Amino acid sequence: MYAEDTETISFDDFLKCDIRVGVIVESEPFPEARKPAVKLKIDFGEDIGVKKSSAQITKHYEPGELVGKQVMAVVNFPPRQIGKFMSEVLTLGVPDDAGEVVLIRPDKDVPIGGRLY
Repeated sequence: MYAEDTETISFDDFLKCDIRVGVIVESEPFPEARKPAVKLKIDFGEDIGVKKSSAQITKHYEPGELVGKQVMAVVNFPPRQIGKFMSEVLTLGVPDDAGEVVLIRPDKDVPIGGRLY
């Protein structure tokens, strides 16, 4: 849903957001989180490396099934402390009909580290 009060941005503003494809290399439950979540380690390739993320994706994904899946994430936000866990990237998703997160992923395997454009 497009919000009427959404600020219009320039293309240069969009380019400031560095969204990359990575592959999940580790995934485990995050029971300490306030809302059910999963801890992820995502490999973005040689230039960026492996980064940590916390994602509230427990309704649609089991931690064990996530390893090896490609995902999209914002890699140039500052790290964010979530409980005792430091999240380094924002893994992207969209809500389903019930408001639960569905991961944004390429529909074909692509080289990791590739930038969204």
